[in-house]
Amino acid sequence: QVQLVESGGGLVQAGGSLTLSCAASGSIFSINAMGWYRQAPGKERELVARIPSGGITNYADSVKGRFTISRDNAKNTVYLQMNSLRPEDTAVYYCNALVTNYYHTSFRYWGQGTQVTVSS
Repeated sequence: QVQLVESGGGLVQAGGSLTLSCAASGSIFSINAMGWYRQAPGKERELVARIPSGGITNYADSVKGRFTISRDNAKNTVYLQMNSLRPEDTAVYYCNALVTNYYHTSFRYWGQGTQVTVSS
């Protein structure tokens, strides 16, 4: 089993910054893609940013130039640096990881979510 534990959410004023972290632990042989999704009230969950084990990151158009995703493979941790936050960024942010276990079987896991609230 694999656990994803997120941290770093909170309340911030518009224009401010927050950094989210997500640490994976458990039966991990390797982690392929990691990413952040968000879900605002009354809306569907959407991709915010994604970072594969190697290769090019991708971002939702709404966050390009403001958010930066990165990962520390030694710590099995993914980060989301969020700058110039806007009220429309308010949502629950979820970490996601595609993990291969020691049986070389891959599963997708989700974190429990962390609330980000941006006040105007």
